[in-house]
Amino acid sequence: MRLVQVLIPKGDRADILEALDEEGIDYAVWEETGRGKFEALVSFPVPDSGVEPVLDSLYAAGVKESSYTIVVPTETVVSERIKSLKNRYQGHRISRDELIARAEDLAPASSTFFIFLVVSTLIATTGLLLNSAATIIGAMVIAPLMGPAISASVGAVLADSDMTSRGVRLQVTGLLAAVATAAILGLLLKETVFLPPVDIRTIPQVLERTSPNFLSLFLALGSGVAGAVSVIRGAGSSLVGVAIAVALIPPAATAGLGLAWGHPGVILTAGVLVLVNLLAINLSALILLWLAGDRPEKGKHAIRAQRAVRIRIATVLSGLVLLSIVLSVVTWASFGVGTVETEANAETKAMFDSGQFGDLEFEHATVDYDIDEVLLDHPAEVTVVVSHGPNAQIPSNIATQIDERLTKTTGEEIIVHIEFVRGQHST
Repeated sequence: MRLVQVLIPKGDRADILEALDEEGIDYAVWEETGRGKFEALVSFPVPDSGVEPVLDSLYAAGVKESSYTIVVPTETVVSERIKSLKNRYQGHRISRDELIARAEDLAPASSTFFIFLVVSTLIATTGLLLNSAATIIGAMVIAPLMGPAISASVGAVLADSDMTSRGVRLQVTGLLAAVATAAILGLLLKETVFLPPVDIRTIPQVLERTSPNFLSLFLALGSGVAGAVSVIRGAGSSLVGVAIAVALIPPAATAGLGLAWGHPGVILTAGVLVLVNLLAINLSALILLWLAGDRPEKGKHAIRAQRAVRIRIATVLSGLVLLSIVLSVVTWASFGVGTVETEANAETKAMFDSGQFGDLEFEHATVDYDIDEVLLDHPAEVTVVVSHGPNAQIPSNIATQIDERLTKTTGEEIIVHIEFVRGQHST
């Protein structure tokens, strides 16, 4: 329930009270003596979803041009007419004015936004380098990306160009700042004693952001839907903010680390994931708000504003489809990398276990094969470590035999390197 208080301009009392009577709303009226342009203050309770239609009726009576309105939540309202009002105004959608106010509250001042963003990116980047999921999730608690994402969608459906442009601007500049922050931190750490020499492509938390697939879309789409629901119903915004940040900050930080270490494949895959998640979050929030019935105010610009919203949805959807094509290619390449790695290890071990190479013993195999090498059609390099005793007979064509079998099994071009180590066994 909401308690609405409206200052009645002089000469409009009869029209406003008549509008409230037609709606069947209980109200109380006080004389207004503090401001010369108003003659009274009217206060009335109404269900959440009834605020907008009731206010539209009052605006039609001339309230909006020369007055102001206060809408506050209430704990309990006792009235004989409340039940009929609840039956008439069913649902949980809040009014346009409340929606705008909530969206504005979620989007902090620019200085506050960038301070929290940089700090959260520093922590998330540290979590990536430490391979600590807990640290990454902890960093997301202070990431301020929910506000801009939701305010951009709210501004779009309500044709508030200023709110939309600010939300989009904060999202884009914020993610660029996150990439730059991670890149700078990576450059500072990689040549110091604080971080041992490491190939960031082998860190599981980094690998997760450089091997995206279509399942990544579910997090982003779900986050956008949850964000829209939270702002409409005023619940769970903190947890939703974490989900939105998880979809954006870690891949942006991964792209920054790719810049610092000079890995184009990391930059490409993580960058695509950032863009896909960004568009998916905005698209799902935009569609849900539109389906919930939020529209620009009626008037001469309403049709034009609604057309602009449809165009915006189509534009975002088109961008998401194009990036999804890239994502599908990356998914295919990731599958190829995983297949080669699994089959190379399994087939090589099977060859040695079968006794094909006599007393030689298989130790382990490493596969040097990344997504960018799949896309560029470069061969996979497999290094096999083999141990042998002092009198072992080493076949001269062992690398060729393994190469032929792996090429046949995987269907990919393979280059095999053999490293022999001399081993001893106790008796």
